Amino acid sequence: MLFADIIGQEAIKAQLRRFVDENRLAHALLLAGPRGNGKLPLAVALAHYLLCRMHHDGDACAACSTCTKVNKLIHSDLHFVFPVLKKKSSGPDSVPVSDDYIASWRELFIKNPYMTYADWLSKMGVENQQPMIYERESSEILHKLSLQSREGGWKIVIIWLPEKMREVCSNKLLKIIEEPPKDTLFILVSEEPEAIIPTILSRTQRIDIPAIEPASIAAALVQRYGLSGEDATRVALHSGGSWEKAEEHLRVDSDKEQYLEFFMQLMRVAYARNIREMKKWSEQVAALGRERQKHLLDYCQRMIRENFIMNFRHNEMLSMNSAERNFSVRFSPFVNEKNIFGIMEELSEAQRHIEQNVNAKMVFFDMSLRMIVLIKNR
Repeated sequence: MLFADIIGQEAIKAQLRRFVDENRLAHALLLAGPRGNGKLPLAVALAHYLLCRMHHDGDACAACSTCTKVNKLIHSDLHFVFPVLKKKSSGPDSVPVSDDYIASWRELFIKNPYMTYADWLSKMGVENQQPMIYERESSEILHKLSLQSREGGWKIVIIWLPEKMREVCSNKLLKIIEEPPKDTLFILVSEEPEAIIPTILSRTQRIDIPAIEPASIAAALVQRYGLSGEDATRVALHSGGSWEKAEEHLRVDSDKEQYLEFFMQLMRVAYARNIREMKKWSEQVAALGRERQKHLLDYCQRMIRENFIMNFRHNEMLSMNSAERNFSVRFSPFVNEKNIFGIMEELSEAQRHIEQNVNAKMVFFDMSLRMIVLIKNR
């Protein structure tokens, strides 16, 4: 993972490079901020920059044997700590450490460096359990750092989601985080720094990682997914500075034509008060499956907001594509101050019911019936 591979965050990358180049790197860093902003890739890129002895022009060389090992996450002086799942059996072996899951973790990170906690839970097949960083992990870290660097350089420990550390584990690491061996670096990557015990926080230099700039997300979407500039900008504006949300929006975009058709059908049959067609519409939507039903309701709420804004003629605030705009030019007058909150509440309530596994046909048919009154309320 090179600094060049990271989306945006130019100021943070420059700051981390300066720390290394000017020999001002703290022995423990805390990279904090919301998910999807590249904290973990930044941590790995910093480790890569430190470990590569041929780095130049503000990045690792990407060609030496060290870079090859770091790219595969198998460098012997680069260690990863992350939440793991306790085994169901009893005994000392039931308490796992990160190395027990390292192959799966490497595979997930290499596939998606912007991986989330939810991605990791899915990879482990977690159902009701809560992965943690257990006490035994501290002993593993202390043992690894007691050994000499195998390649004669830095020893680096990246702790992903330290807020998941058991307190006893945190307490055992206090001394080594405060006074680590020479050329040893801890990088803590946190989404909830307020959940880390204060004694750990006080021993780190905190760097708040902001949301990614929309222009950087748009440029990455054009480069990596071949989107047009207009579509990339639209997705970037909806991402809230999160690459995770941008990619999620792309997945929804693949179904958007169908979602637009369902949205238009709903509004037309509601306006026409066509009960027979409403029943048919609700049966078609019920066949989508619950995840796509929730995405459809998200989409409908966005379209209602966009149509309301359209009435104020602030086109620069809209993020609809051409097909959505063509429909909305005629439909937007039906969304106004009298009914927007009622419509949004109906869509939100339907979403809650779908999440609670209420019968989908009933949910969508009831919602469409209520939409009759709301759409007529002009």
